Amino acid sequence: MVRSPKVKKTKAKKTKAEKANGAEKPMTTAQALGGLLKTARAIMRKDKGLNGDLDRLPLLTWIMFLKFLDDLEQQREEEAKLGGKKFRAAIDAPYRWRDWAADPKGITGDELLSFINQDETRLPTGKKGPGLFAYLRALSSSNGDDRRDVISTVFRGVDNRMKSGYLLRDVINKVADIHFTSSEELHTLGALYESMLREMRDAAGDSGEFYTPRPVVRFMVEVADPRLGETVLDPASGTGGFLVEAFNHLSKQVKTVADRKQLQTESIFGYEPKSLPYLLGQMNLLLHGLDAPQIDPGNALRFKLSEVGEKERVDVILTNPPFGGEEEKGIQGNFPEDRQTSETALLFLQLIMRKLHRRPSNVGRPARAAVVVPNGTLFGDGVCARIKEELLKEFNLHTIVRLPNGVFSPYTIIPTNILFFDRSGRTEDVWYYELPLPEGRKNYTKTQPLQFDEFKNCIAWWTKREENDEAWKVPVQELLGTNCNLDRKNPKGAVDLEHLPPQQLVDDVLEKELRIADLLREIKGALEDRA
Repeated sequence: MVRSPKVKKTKAKKTKAEKANGAEKPMTTAQALGGLLKTARAIMRKDKGLNGDLDRLPLLTWIMFLKFLDDLEQQREEEAKLGGKKFRAAIDAPYRWRDWAADPKGITGDELLSFINQDETRLPTGKKGPGLFAYLRALSSSNGDDRRDVISTVFRGVDNRMKSGYLLRDVINKVADIHFTSSEELHTLGALYESMLREMRDAAGDSGEFYTPRPVVRFMVEVADPRLGETVLDPASGTGGFLVEAFNHLSKQVKTVADRKQLQTESIFGYEPKSLPYLLGQMNLLLHGLDAPQIDPGNALRFKLSEVGEKERVDVILTNPPFGGEEEKGIQGNFPEDRQTSETALLFLQLIMRKLHRRPSNVGRPARAAVVVPNGTLFGDGVCARIKEELLKEFNLHTIVRLPNGVFSPYTIIPTNILFFDRSGRTEDVWYYELPLPEGRKNYTKTQPLQFDEFKNCIAWWTKREENDEAWKVPVQELLGTNCNLDRKNPKGAVDLEHLPPQQLVDDVLEKELRIADLLREIKGALEDRA
């Protein structure tokens, strides 16, 4: 059972009015935790080994991860004793948080750095043995506990970059004040952690793959509407934004202990091959209440497409796969010869299509997907057109939501769309919905980003569809007749040159260049006549 919060409450400074009345308002959990994390980050800024939030957040995350794990282990051990069951620890002494970190006056300085960093060191017990990271990286699930595999994978991608063992001890002592067995504290910390992920995205500049704007994620989950009893997958899960939102969505449907178990063990799945987002995603899901996140640390594209069978399929896929990247030849070889491409987005689209169950889910709904794609996927030909032809003929591509410029700005300026398709049958009509920019705006910026409220009209329209200024539909035969060009403009909207197909853009440019050449010839002739 989750207990009430036990954060150490720091006394807030009294306002003049409070001093006059003799009253003192206690700090909220959010204020206390926010202050604690702010102080921890301020300590890390003093360390010469860390360079910005890209270093600080991962370090804070692995420290929190170990404290979280130990709190959870102690709670589970207590529950096992009460139930008369044998408890298997994921981490043994003296590597548990309580053994080396819990005492605020415990090991520090060079001794702490040696214990964490060295392959072999003197342990807090006085004996020699593997250092903390060496021990954690060598863990395996031979004792039947998958948590060991997760811990091992997390720490194979983690290094301690702090140079000062004394400052590291100060950070550890701050994290020690967090009690992860508190539901209120977890909820608050989850929100604070998401804000830190956003800051990390901002610090990363062009590494915007770490983060999909929350309003987009929330909208996709809301209209895809996963139900308890269905399996949800993000094959490019990053820091876990889609999976966290899906978990929260499913949590509201839990009514019994059996429901809770199903949510925790049979509902949420992901893939993330990069070590940093894998660590951040694990922490994000843990903080939001998923006890043992089932995130595969490998590339989702590593399997032969033809070998993905019903057993490997899922009911709901929610994702923003990487685009603009290129996959190696070995990965491309996993796809049919006439569908091989280096473009990552197209490989993921094929995988997503293959991964959807062909039969209805346990709650009687067709398997379905919501996928963010770049504009190029809509108008691409060749391999891209062949993939879209299968999408139109074998799936029901019922909706394409066209996102406004700058939704992912300033991390990419590429215009994006969301494809919604399912296994209910072949496509008859494709509905388009063009999300308008707020009045008076030309695009979004980091300081004025997209808000969830801007999706409200689209959500209201979703179940009561009719054509309007933002929505229109195109018959599938018309799309198939144009080599599956899905890049259709709003018939009631203004022409947007950025969204025109490449051939039309080239023709327009040539026409303008020829006109300019004609004008230059006329000017030249006039100048010669004067001479």
